[in-house]
Amino acid sequence: MGTGRMVCPLLGLGLIKPPDSLRPFYLPQNHGGSYGHLTLNVSEHIDDCLGPVDAEDKQDQDLVIADKKGPLVVSTGPAVFYPNPPNPSKVLYINKKEAPLLRVERGVQVKFSIQAGHDVAFYITSDPLGGNATLRNMSETIYFGGPEAQGVQATPTELVWAPDRNTPDLVYYQSLYAQKMGWKVQVVDAGLPDMYNSSVVLDDQQVTFFWTLAENSISIAARGEKKSGYLAIGFGRGMVNSYAYVGWVDDTGNGKVSTYWIDGRDASNIHPTNENLTHARCKSENGIITMEFTRPLRPSCDLDDKPECNNIVDPTTPLKVIWAMGAQWSVDHLSVRNMHSVTSSRPIRVLLMRGSAEAEEDLRPVLAVHGFMMFLAWGILLPGGILAARYLKHIKGDGWFQIHVYLQYSGLSIVFLGFLFAVAELRGLSFSSLHVKFGMLAIILAIAQPINAYLRPKKPGAGEGVSSKRRVWEYIHVIVGRGAIVVGIAALITGMKHLGERYGDEDVHRLMWALILWIFVGVLTVIYLEYRERKKRPDRISGRSNWVLGSGEEEDTDLLSPSQAMAEKDSGSSDCMEVQLEPMGR
Repeated sequence: MGTGRMVCPLLGLGLIKPPDSLRPFYLPQNHGGSYGHLTLNVSEHIDDCLGPVDAEDKQDQDLVIADKKGPLVVSTGPAVFYPNPPNPSKVLYINKKEAPLLRVERGVQVKFSIQAGHDVAFYITSDPLGGNATLRNMSETIYFGGPEAQGVQATPTELVWAPDRNTPDLVYYQSLYAQKMGWKVQVVDAGLPDMYNSSVVLDDQQVTFFWTLAENSISIAARGEKKSGYLAIGFGRGMVNSYAYVGWVDDTGNGKVSTYWIDGRDASNIHPTNENLTHARCKSENGIITMEFTRPLRPSCDLDDKPECNNIVDPTTPLKVIWAMGAQWSVDHLSVRNMHSVTSSRPIRVLLMRGSAEAEEDLRPVLAVHGFMMFLAWGILLPGGILAARYLKHIKGDGWFQIHVYLQYSGLSIVFLGFLFAVAELRGLSFSSLHVKFGMLAIILAIAQPINAYLRPKKPGAGEGVSSKRRVWEYIHVIVGRGAIVVGIAALITGMKHLGERYGDEDVHRLMWALILWIFVGVLTVIYLEYRERKKRPDRISGRSNWVLGSGEEEDTDLLSPSQAMAEKDSGSSDCMEVQLEPMGR
């Protein structure tokens, strides 16, 4: 074969037959369709000195990845292959690597063992030069470390840094006392459970809700568990009257998070709002939408200014969260095409402080029973007992007194049962609502009445005046009893109002008007009975009561106006004359 000729070697690819007893050597078998040829110029010069081949992990040789297994040892050493010239003679080493690229994950704690000497204060900053940017009249953000982050090998200083979801993607580790001793810190996203303190699965197990509470703000993330074009979460019992946050990716691949106030079921009832969201982002991975944002707990605007000003998140109160998914979303011109394809069937009550959640039960049947019992007590029995004591004294004997006592004790028993029923079903008692405050005050006043009746002073004997203690007791009993009725009726009205705010049913509004009508009829009835009573007793002192709790003959006297009864006794005694009879025949 000449050195100046072109040759065409043939090649084939097939199996080799192993040696056997007949042929003690390997033989090629039929190569089938695996064959070919190439053209080789044997006179062409070839450089056989290829040099070192790049390693497959060349990019990772100067990379240190932080994990939870062990601390990152921070030391100093000579600058040999420092990647950021011009450089000082001494630079930072991490795990014995000269100024490597450090990669950390958000939400994952990083432990540093600082052994760089007392003349090197380790810190992580937004300034690429380090060395305390304030000395150069520049600003910087320090995320970790400072003057106290120094130590030697004998007594290292161990500090822990936890990058959060608000840490930028790129920061720098440097020395506080000298410039350009460190290099880059690459901050990447870890799993959402590592980035947020708490998480719960919402209704139907299709959306996961994450959050982290701060002093004046809350960071929230939501991740769909199925493919969709957009993901929306809302704060409220249902879509109507809720504050919604919608995350989607537009046609250019940019993730967006928008806020809305929804007051109806049509596209025209979805109103954009201008909530103060920070660190808002959204991404789609294989159709799975994940959105994140941070918002203040209490908006800075006035409550009556805009709808979003009422969107207050109270960490001590359960947050009702709903969700929805759909095929596509747009900023403007919402239509039926943007309607959700799947949504939650009921809200989930997220307990922000506890880090847990519970499904919201429909308590309307329970509250209906509670409301009926309280209406029966405060709207019928207890007022009926007062009317009996006021206007049924013409009944012979102590019939009015028995009616008064039976109605009062029956009403008080129903109040107590209704209270226990509501507390048991609601799993506790909270004084945050006006209804509960009125209700508890009414119950306290109602319980005080039988105690007051038991402690009443002894009634005066025949011909005796009413004692001052008895008179004080009479006034207390009357005022407390009537005050309990007024507060109880206020509890009924606020209870109906609270039920309407919670569920927004039209039936609640009709029941509210029915209750007001009932109270109006009751007031008219009292006015009519009082008019008849005053017409029968024209000489009665205006504005004073003439009944007390008692029994027997004393109930027919005016104990709150004892002067009238005493006057009648005095006039009766003055009419009596002593007559002495003598025999006519003396």
